[in-house]
Amino acid sequence: MTTEEKLQHFEDICTGDALKKYEQAVSDYTAYEEKILNEHKENARKQAALQIAAEKERIARETNKNLSLGQIEIRRSYSRKDEELRGKVFSELRDKLARFMETPKYDALLEAQIKKEKAFAGSSEIHIYIDPSDKEKQNLLSLRTDCDIRVSQYPFLGGTRAVIASKNILIDNSFETKLKEAEQDFQFSL
Repeated sequence: MTTEEKLQHFEDICTGDALKKYEQAVSDYTAYEEKILNEHKENARKQAALQIAAEKERIARETNKNLSLGQIEIRRSYSRKDEELRGKVFSELRDKLARFMETPKYDALLEAQIKKEKAFAGSSEIHIYIDPSDKEKQNLLSLRTDCDIRVSQYPFLGGTRAVIASKNILIDNSFETKLKEAEQDFQFSL
């Protein structure tokens, strides 16, 4: 082998070896860059998924908050309307009671209440009271029921009240009490 050939052979070996090292370095670097790129993409996907989940949660909280506020407003509106209608119903009821108190049926009701209260008391002493607005009916009711009827100092919208002191019993058949009980128990049904 000549020197030229030896040099050529040496150059081929060196160049080939350098080329292999170069190709290996490029391949390693490319693989490294692809690995970093894939990790970056994966991190970006995870970050995006976390942001989407956080945004969904925020939207769900905001929606729930708005729903709650809407429900509260509906309840308030319902409550206001309920109070308004309740007021109208019981105002009309009071008007009807006032008209009823001017009829003979009211006189018969008072008489029936007094007789029932007297029967309940039996032989015990009983004090029966009528509303101050019924003062003109006192004598007639006393005569018809054979009871001592008293006019109350306090108005109670009609009806009667009776006290059996020996038994500590109050019999309250007043319209005022009946109205209060009705108002407490009254509910609109949907």
